[in-house]
Amino acid sequence: MSNSPSTIVGTFDTRRAADIAVEHLVQEYGLDRAAIMVAPVSDANSAGVEAAGADVESGHPDVETNAAPALSGALTVTVDMNADEAEAVQQAFSDAGATKVERA
Repeated sequence: MSNSPSTIVGTFDTRRAADIAVEHLVQEYGLDRAAIMVAPVSDANSAGVEAAGADVESGHPDVETNAAPALSGALTVTVDMNADEAEAVQQAFSDAGATKVERA
């Protein structure tokens, strides 16, 4: 299997799903966090297309919350990796609920 550089981009509907993908890549598959970038699909800052996790009201007493995160579109997780890590990246993206996965 080739060890040449490669890039895979996963698209996620929530910031929580994108963060889960990153944690799987780093903790379970040992990828370097510096090789992973999370960004909104559009030019607008975004927490995704639907609220989840910390973007939603916590329900804790005496905690002021803002249950209206900036939902301006999906998020991408871009991973620069060796080609032999592609299967692990695709699995992590799938496990975290990526709506689209493609090579860049």
